[in-house]
Amino acid sequence: MAGLATGAAALAAPRVLAQAPPHVAVVGGGFAGASAARALKRQGADIRVTLVEPKARYTACPFSNAVLAGLRDLDAQYFGYDGLQRDGIDVVAASATAIDAEARRLRLDDGSDLAFDRLILAPGIDLMLDAIPGYGALGAEVMPHAWQAGEQTALLRRQLEAMDDGGLVVIAAPANPFRCPPGPYERASLVAHYLKAHKPRSKLLILDAKDTFSKQRLFEEAWEQLYPGLIEWVSLSFGGRVTEVDAATKTLTTEFGSHQAAVANVIPPQRAGAIAAAAGVADRTGWCPIDSVTFESRLRPGIHVIGDAAIAGAMPKSAFSANAQAKACAAAVATLLAGGQPAAPKLINTCYSLAAPDYGISIAGVYEPREGLLAEVAGAGGVSPLDASADVRASEAAYAEAWFDTITGEVFG
Repeated sequence: MAGLATGAAALAAPRVLAQAPPHVAVVGGGFAGASAARALKRQGADIRVTLVEPKARYTACPFSNAVLAGLRDLDAQYFGYDGLQRDGIDVVAASATAIDAEARRLRLDDGSDLAFDRLILAPGIDLMLDAIPGYGALGAEVMPHAWQAGEQTALLRRQLEAMDDGGLVVIAAPANPFRCPPGPYERASLVAHYLKAHKPRSKLLILDAKDTFSKQRLFEEAWEQLYPGLIEWVSLSFGGRVTEVDAATKTLTTEFGSHQAAVANVIPPQRAGAIAAAAGVADRTGWCPIDSVTFESRLRPGIHVIGDAAIAGAMPKSAFSANAQAKACAAAVATLLAGGQPAAPKLINTCYSLAAPDYGISIAGVYEPREGLLAEVAGAGGVSPLDASADVRASEAAYAEAWFDTITGEVFG
């Protein structure tokens, strides 16, 4: 019997000594975080993955401008996390409130802690509502930003519907960097599409804190063709930067004068989501410096930052970028956990915009680590051609919708 007991103990010893699989926590359930969680599970490695996200469903910003124009229902923007759970990902309905990078523990708003071996932060953006004097949280209920899709999108849509024909719509666009650089100009285009059809005596004014913007020549060509005389763009140099607002009268003031709107869409400056600052991974700019190969924070080892919150060099803040960064980061994290050295990634971004339901334009780029940043690969990207045919523009609009269906299916389906 003694020999049997000794043998049983010997057999049991490896189980006692066996290590638990490495645990990666992912904070944020948008395109970046959900993509990273799924990519980690699909690495084939024995990795436990937990997604921390307080909301039961995600509201997608891409295509939300079509909701404003009455071309799409807001319900089409909602996506849940059942697909991630089917993949074996633990989804925790909570908010992260604090991170101890040295102890590798994440504090949740229910008071519990979550230990991790590596942490991926995908906190998205916070809107700096108080950066424009007179705006703030109360101003956003009168002059909605609709830059985080959901109720703000519905509010701005209702305001457009209620506006009298002949009213002035004003869009205030922020300085760089911000989420989705072409977004304000796609929004202007699709709102103009709505006005042309339903409020033909109305006008749209873009007050811009920049002198140039993404896909500018393509948008301006579209505006001239589709909406002549309807859209006016005022650049920074000509007094486009909004310096204060009066929400009560929907008045926007610039260095050159004031504009009273019937509907005002104020898009304020932005920074990384609040947990980034709490974790110590955001610098004085409000954004998060990262290693361009692994996406590991340059300020807090063991924490990786992806998506809109990251300082990603030449790579823009977009859903496509977030998805690409998530996959590269997941591969790097799996390699690091296995004791390997991650390879330098090549990343792609393509950004589609609609100037009308059947008029699409795009810009694409390829990016690689260079001198510590993600730099564009010369000659590898491009934009839609000017003076393209209606068939080409319609094809790009169809590509945009196909891309959205594909990425949401991959990330959330």
